[in-house]
Amino acid sequence: MSRKTNTPSWQEIIYRLLRQVRQVFHPVQPSTRRGMGAIPYDGGVAFRVWAPGAQNVFVSGSFNNWSKERHPLAREEDGYWSADVNGAIVGDEYRYFIHNGTQRLMRTDPYARDVSPENANSVVCESWGQFQEKAPPWMPPWNELIIYELHVGTFDESAARARGQFQGVIDKLPYLRYLGVNAIEIMPVAEFAGDYSWGYNPAHPFAITRSYGGREAFRELVTAAHNMGIAVIVDVVYNHFGPQDLSLWQFDGWQENGKGGVYFYNDWRSTTPWADTRPDYGRRQVRQFIRDNALMWLEEFQVDGLRWDATAWIRNVHGHEDDPAADIQEGWDMMRWINDEIDGRQSWSLIIAEDLRRNELLTRPTGEGGAGFDSQWDDQFVHALRQAIITADDVDRDLEAVAQAVVARYNGDVFKRVIYTESHDEVANGKARVPEDIAPGAADSLFAKKRSVLGAALVFSAPGIPMIFQGQEFLESGWFDDHVPLDWQKARIHGGMVKLYRDLIHLRRNCDGQTRGLTGQKVEIVHLDNERKTLAFRRWEFGGPGDDVVIVANFAHTEQEINVPFPAEGLWRLRFNSDQAVYDPAFGDSSAADVVSGAVGVAVSVAPYAVHVYSQDAGRGK
Repeated sequence: MSRKTNTPSWQEIIYRLLRQVRQVFHPVQPSTRRGMGAIPYDGGVAFRVWAPGAQNVFVSGSFNNWSKERHPLAREEDGYWSADVNGAIVGDEYRYFIHNGTQRLMRTDPYARDVSPENANSVVCESWGQFQEKAPPWMPPWNELIIYELHVGTFDESAARARGQFQGVIDKLPYLRYLGVNAIEIMPVAEFAGDYSWGYNPAHPFAITRSYGGREAFRELVTAAHNMGIAVIVDVVYNHFGPQDLSLWQFDGWQENGKGGVYFYNDWRSTTPWADTRPDYGRRQVRQFIRDNALMWLEEFQVDGLRWDATAWIRNVHGHEDDPAADIQEGWDMMRWINDEIDGRQSWSLIIAEDLRRNELLTRPTGEGGAGFDSQWDDQFVHALRQAIITADDVDRDLEAVAQAVVARYNGDVFKRVIYTESHDEVANGKARVPEDIAPGAADSLFAKKRSVLGAALVFSAPGIPMIFQGQEFLESGWFDDHVPLDWQKARIHGGMVKLYRDLIHLRRNCDGQTRGLTGQKVEIVHLDNERKTLAFRRWEFGGPGDDVVIVANFAHTEQEINVPFPAEGLWRLRFNSDQAVYDPAFGDSSAADVVSGAVGVAVSVAPYAVHVYSQDAGRGK
């Protein structure tokens, strides 16, 4: 059987001859316009790409009838290629045609702001960053922040039927504002392979997935959230790319050891748990690629923060701090460089590390040898508290571990950690939602409800930035699955639980001016009885009425009388009691009430698996 050859047409032969003649008398000039990818200008588009292994680079697109060699790019320094193409316009599709020896490669633009789903062609987009006004700071003070993590593709059931549009999130923003949420954290929305994904497999990091509505719809979501007083945090993935539909792989034809080429490590450092596609942080152009992506979210889309996925796999090959041989110093350096630049440009942005190794260096300032992140997900909190509430027998609950988790902090700042009992990682891959973990098959049973609420109450009262995962507030019980939308009927069925979360959030944000201590730095354990499974702690900033807050928790299945040493004598108002029937008809509706504390405290009766929150009226003493 004969092999089919790509014989050039007579038109292409003529174009090649004309190009060769033109190159002699009028060589192709590199573009003088700044930027990477496709940069529109009046009358055309400038194209720039990094392909250090290429001998020749062309841009082929709808503007030249997909001619592979009509528009050559000029070689610049450091492996860059560029040219101005008059007549190209916003909306044109294109690819780069790269020559490397005998290789002829058609590649999607690494900086493509949009990608056609049918054939992965890059799409020329309007460059918002050139004319958009600098965004004002929308991020609330970090000590008043309430984060709601969500997955766009499953958040709204009606939107999920239409492939999870950003509009579905916009439709639910009034609900989130009612709940008291003032920041949403969105799982990755960069273009990925297929229509369904968690998002942690970015194929085109600069493009917004059309499965959710694309870049215009995402910008509308950010604007709508800001209009509701809600900040937007986006998950970004820089520990690996792909691996599916990855045009970056051996982008310009060069590679070593069969690895990924110029964008990736080509030795033992390439290995991650997800793919052999760890970016080469030692290459200046790759660091720039990641830096440009981070700034795109913050400046072009005007989001208010970033959550870096799995930073342990940026700084360390094996993700273990106790293996110095596996440390990647270049990864540390890149994180410091980018965080320093963000601090200099948008100091109010919240940049979070998901490292989960309890490493204080992540949130230490770069000037002190740290990576410069503002906060980090705290695994010591979630693991200690979650284990305590899902454990079946009271005798096995470890309140010593819970107490240590409550008072923990990084770098002397309690808000350098994000605390939670549910996240996308904690409710998938074999892990169930908290109520389901407590009572498999009976997530709406009494103790499943009460102990899940016990965990939530500590999330909102312990020091740190509290976060909940979508549907947690109405007892969503199913494992997280990117094909299964939230069951919003449960928000109606469990309306009392939604109110409970709302009440906790309002206390945490000090909305009534009576619980300022929950926004403060100071905490101390004032009671711990691991035998009877009771715990009490104090939160405060300056101390005194309206500031001091005392939280009393019963981790036992029977009512407990707890002697609580309040920090001051006088009347202490019961601001919250998780056992109220208004939250669930099955709750005990215990007769807990305000208490008057003497010099040695007062005995407080707390219902099974319940939490009380007390404070004194602002402006009053004893």
